[in-house]
Amino acid sequence: MAAITRLRLAKRSFFVPPLPTRTFSSSQVNAPPHAAAASFRRGPRSDILSKRCVQWVFLGCPGVGKGTYASRLSNLLDVPHIATGDLVRDELASSGPLSSQLSEIVKQGQLVSDEIIISLLSKRLGAEEGKDDLGFILDGFPRTIKQAKILEGVTDIDLVINLKLREDVLLEKCLGRRICKECGGNFNVASIDIKAENGTPGIVMAPLLPPANCISKLITRSDDTEAVVKERLRIYREMTQPVEDFYRNRGKLLEFNLPGGIPESWPKLLHALNLDDYEDKRSAAA
Repeated sequence: MAAITRLRLAKRSFFVPPLPTRTFSSSQVNAPPHAAAASFRRGPRSDILSKRCVQWVFLGCPGVGKGTYASRLSNLLDVPHIATGDLVRDELASSGPLSSQLSEIVKQGQLVSDEIIISLLSKRLGAEEGKDDLGFILDGFPRTIKQAKILEGVTDIDLVINLKLREDVLLEKCLGRRICKECGGNFNVASIDIKAENGTPGIVMAPLLPPANCISKLITRSDDTEAVVKERLRIYREMTQPVEDFYRNRGKLLEFNLPGGIPESWPKLLHALNLDDYEDKRSAAA
């Protein structure tokens, strides 16, 4: 309860742009990448050039790329990217009072409790207080209905981006993840090339290889084993997918089926968010 109170105290006044009405039919949920996104599209978003005004959440299975795309949008829109996975890893590295408890949870592929996540998130939001941030992009929170309701009582989320990818591709991606133990860079050695068959589109994802000076320093995350990844996906299906319905029923969910790797997906995601020309405008305004 104390953690929830601290999170509530961290609430700030945000500019929230008017949003279009978004409705989704059952056919749109499993539609091609932009079918569901079409109802989100609206006129040019010129106000976003002068005001950092997003309060967005990224949803999606472990390994789908929430951090990658949330980070890119964070840099593009100049708003904080708050990733609960990073909060957990930072706490683990800090040797703080929660580190041993978190270490055991992560090794077993279990979800961190609501109380711990809320405590870490409230600490992060509190650290941003007074920095004149007019928005945020949350990555990895909320993962349960309970968390979604807590968040709804704290601030107004205006868009939830739900990244989707086939489970066999997710597994291959997770097993290919590597981290440079020296610089902390994230890479992926998996070369995914799944051919289209029986009406299912193919998926091509090139590896994200490290520079030469990092190759000998790559390590695999302790929780990136096949058994742990499958368990995390199972838990996600049971506990987090209902959150999709929570936001879908509120007209805030944007489904986005990743068509491939970053080169294929990034421009299409910008299109779905009506930010096609934003990078050019931002560069011109700099």
